[in-house]
Amino acid sequence: MPARTLMIQGTTSDAGKSTLVAGLCRALARRGVAVAPFKPQNMALNSAVTVDGGEIGRSQYLQAQAARVVATTDLNPVLLKPSSDIGAQVIVHGHAVAAMNAGDYHHYKTQALAAVLESHARLVAGYERVLVEGAGSPAEINLREGDIANMGFAEAADCPVVLVADIDKGGVFAQLVGTLALLSETEAARVAGFVINRFRGDIALLQPGLDWLEAYTGKPVLGVLPYLTGLHLDAEDAIATGQAAREAALVVQVPVTPRISNHTDFDALRAHDKVDLQFVGPGMTPGPADLIVLAGSKNTRADCDWLREAGWVARIKRHLRYGGKVLGICGGYQMLGQTVADPDGIEDTPGTTAGLALFDLSTRLDATKHLQNVTGEVATGGAVAGYRIHCGVTTGVDLGRPFLNLADGPDGAISADGQVAGTYLHGLFDTGSGCDAVLAWAGLADAGSLDQDTRREASLERLADAVEAAIDLAALP
Repeated sequence: MPARTLMIQGTTSDAGKSTLVAGLCRALARRGVAVAPFKPQNMALNSAVTVDGGEIGRSQYLQAQAARVVATTDLNPVLLKPSSDIGAQVIVHGHAVAAMNAGDYHHYKTQALAAVLESHARLVAGYERVLVEGAGSPAEINLREGDIANMGFAEAADCPVVLVADIDKGGVFAQLVGTLALLSETEAARVAGFVINRFRGDIALLQPGLDWLEAYTGKPVLGVLPYLTGLHLDAEDAIATGQAAREAALVVQVPVTPRISNHTDFDALRAHDKVDLQFVGPGMTPGPADLIVLAGSKNTRADCDWLREAGWVARIKRHLRYGGKVLGICGGYQMLGQTVADPDGIEDTPGTTAGLALFDLSTRLDATKHLQNVTGEVATGGAVAGYRIHCGVTTGVDLGRPFLNLADGPDGAISADGQVAGTYLHGLFDTGSGCDAVLAWAGLADAGSLDQDTRREASLERLADAVEAAIDLAALP
């Protein structure tokens, strides 16, 4: 029999769709159900490399781990990676097909839907259950025409929908009733029930509202999930710049550039009890730091210009004069060189931008995207495992001092004085030994880092426990 498909849609962005799908995947997998996650269309700058050599959203990669299945490009057949306010790289079945503005993509949606349904059909044929994550809200009126991410997909696949709402944001009943009111009659009929997320307090005090909601809409509340703190799960795209003040042995600062990507690279540092990781957003005044890290970028040249305008270049040079360390990852590594050239307009308008000139290296962007899962060691020792997702080729004499020695060859560079390092490897801090080696280079000896996968597994188990306690899985459509 074909797999049963259930779609999780949210009343808002960040309502908890990704987390609920991950929790359901692990709960079902623990019961021996062959389950696969699926997101028809994802707009995110956090991505991962699949076993079949493509690129998908980071949240679907996490959900695959939750389901205990191998991540393939079918889990997220359409990925949009914004490079400007009006343009994005369009990735279909794991590979970039074009850079498009919003209008161009609107006309492309018919082809995108065909790719989505093709992937969904393969998953339906190979699993018992397919859990689909929507995007944003189905009640976004301006996005309804040609929709492939929410009700447009649900109608095409003829599947039921569960609506999830975040009570911590306030107005949860208005969120759910308002969303239903803005759906068409056939779309509203697909909604099989509601899940309320991030509830704190005595459930008895919420019960009168739940009773009213069921009576008013004629649809059941399938569960109320508690507010769970301390989960170490990969974020789909949003980045939290607020920091809890604490004393730590090492202060690491990451400038939040406009097109920062793969900031999940820093999840392991954020959870590290000896590291104070500070995402420094626009308008924030950074204090002293031991290590400054330039993260990946979907528009490297524009983000490099932004660093200059925001005063980061002068700050980095002052930081180095006082003995601090600087690390660049992927696009941040490219920024550390002499120039970043984009003659074909791969990321934006064609041109060349001066880098920070901390390395004798130059980068030329091209249309070929390098997608690889790799393993190796930090040059100073310590195993690493991660992935490469980048466009362009970096050349120059400083490549003669690689920062990493990977299974397929040297990677990155380290300056002659040992203060500046760069690499194309995402996931640099995810293995405990590799994280220890990099933190030792930055000035923290005996860091005692944990593997990020260990934290992630513990969080998935805890999440699944909460899902099973709150939701009758047998009652799900």
